[in-house]
Amino acid sequence: MVIADGLSAEAMVVFTSGTFLTAMAIHMGASNFQLGLFAALPTFTTIFQLVSIWLVQKWNNRKLVTSAFNLLARLPLIAIGLMPLLFTGTTTIQVLLVLLFFQHIFGDIAGASWNSWMKDLIPGERLGSFFSKRSRMAQTLNVSLSLATAMGLDYVKAHYPAHEITAYTTLFLAGGALGMVSVFLLLRTPEPKPVPMDGKVLKLFGRSLKDRNFRNLLAFNSLWSFALNLATPFFTVFMLKTIGLPLSYVIALGIISQLSSIGFIKLWGVYSDRFSNKAIIRICAPLYITVILAFAFTALPSSKAVALALLVLIHIVTGLSTAGINLALTNIGIKLAPKKEAIVYITAKNMFVAFSSTLAPMVGGLMADFFASHHLAYDVNLGSGRMRILDLQGWNYYFIIGGVLAIASLRLLKKVSEQGETHRRKVRMHIRAALRNKLRRKLGRKFTDQLYRPSLTMRKASVTLGRRLKTKALRNAA
Repeated sequence: MVIADGLSAEAMVVFTSGTFLTAMAIHMGASNFQLGLFAALPTFTTIFQLVSIWLVQKWNNRKLVTSAFNLLARLPLIAIGLMPLLFTGTTTIQVLLVLLFFQHIFGDIAGASWNSWMKDLIPGERLGSFFSKRSRMAQTLNVSLSLATAMGLDYVKAHYPAHEITAYTTLFLAGGALGMVSVFLLLRTPEPKPVPMDGKVLKLFGRSLKDRNFRNLLAFNSLWSFALNLATPFFTVFMLKTIGLPLSYVIALGIISQLSSIGFIKLWGVYSDRFSNKAIIRICAPLYITVILAFAFTALPSSKAVALALLVLIHIVTGLSTAGINLALTNIGIKLAPKKEAIVYITAKNMFVAFSSTLAPMVGGLMADFFASHHLAYDVNLGSGRMRILDLQGWNYYFIIGGVLAIASLRLLKKVSEQGETHRRKVRMHIRAALRNKLRRKLGRKFTDQLYRPSLTMRKASVTLGRRLKTKALRNAA
């Protein structure tokens, strides 16, 4: 039921948000300020998750709160789809903003309650594998639906341009209907009996901030989100304006990143259950930081083919790393939250992350003029000519600063403790061993042994030493 709910909700999100919502708003004549409001709505309404704490505390029924407010969140989507049919003319930008504002408010209230419900429903030792499976299926559906919908809209624009707005409102109607299917599935999902919470909402919220370990997680997650949102929003702009890639190439790179995420999320889910979420973050985070820093150098190659090859590699690593990071960050928040007050802790985490995610682009906007007028370049003399190895201007500064802040956030991660924590070195050894075994099966034992000869030699030496020590210990005991 939970997986089916996730798929229907994902289809709803594809039809009613992101690229298609932006395209609809632009077609309706939205200003840049209004487009910014559409993008900021999900973070502006996060504070309403506090209402969810009060409702769960009052009714002690998370299924009821989640289902009721998800139902209310779907009604504005259906209204957007029906308004052009019921009234003359099309929906205005102002009406669209108001309806989506209420849709996000109700959705945030339902989401906080749902997180607490899932903590009790899904066994802690299976959180990673379960949610990785759910995310993998949802991402696969997202890619398929996005491509099919984009091609359908392009066909309507080319052959029936007068009906373009009708196509968009039909998407909202379909999204709202799929959202109602999600509510039906939630009503059929069982809910473990929750433990009643005592105390006022703000007092409970303050209690979560007094938990030292959870506060350390909030500090890391907030700084990490700030660093990422300072750099990542400008990736697309950088590829389009600075590198000069066609829009179709940018979309194709995005799909490559999603496919990479789909391919690796199952692996990270298994490892997060077997080892720890913190170990997954400590492996994936440096990879993503490398991606952020590498973006600053993608405009250096004189050949477009070389730059494109580098971007393909960057997007593959992006999908690989973000799959593990996003899964582990979600699961560690659920895992560290105490069972009785899980909804309070998870809501606190969501609010802090949303605030830092909103603050970062605003800070970036304030610094835009400064970076636009500053240029830093460094060339190396090769005798026959000079080669440029550093060229920072405009967006490149954001990538460097974002990468440095992300590195700083990893120091805060060290202070977070997680039950069953495993050192990342052991996880890397396990991954290497699994990779070696797969290569042996596919390429043959002899070739793989040559490839891994140094590690095999060390392994044989350690086994031999272990046997000698064991024999000596047995003789001493005798």
